[in-house]
Amino acid sequence: MNKIFSIPTVRGKLCPHFGHCEAFAIVTVENDKIKSTKFLSPPAHQPGVYPAFLKKNNVDIILAGGIGSRAISLFNSHGIKVETGVGSNDPVTLVKNYLKGNLETGQNACDH
Repeated sequence: MNKIFSIPTVRGKLCPHFGHCEAFAIVTVENDKIKSTKFLSPPAHQPGVYPAFLKKNNVDIILAGGIGSRAISLFNSHGIKVETGVGSNDPVTLVKNYLKGNLETGQNACDH
């Protein structure tokens, strides 16, 4: 699998509310192995800005705790898959769990 993941973070771990993150971890996976991880400062949080920003950074999959349904629709319209209900952990661990098929997800922590 060759994919680019984005995880909204606060203090280096998944941020429970997507729109309140300090940075986006961008984790690049090639041949099912993590090749690189970098952190990008998000642009100003306004409707539609994050989907365009992450698409510009070639993101394929977002791992999120909570994210609004409108945002999910916008990401999906950009061809970006969104996994919700992900628990707080560091981005590399979350992506490794996803790749192994044992990423634990629950309810979307956001209700708007």
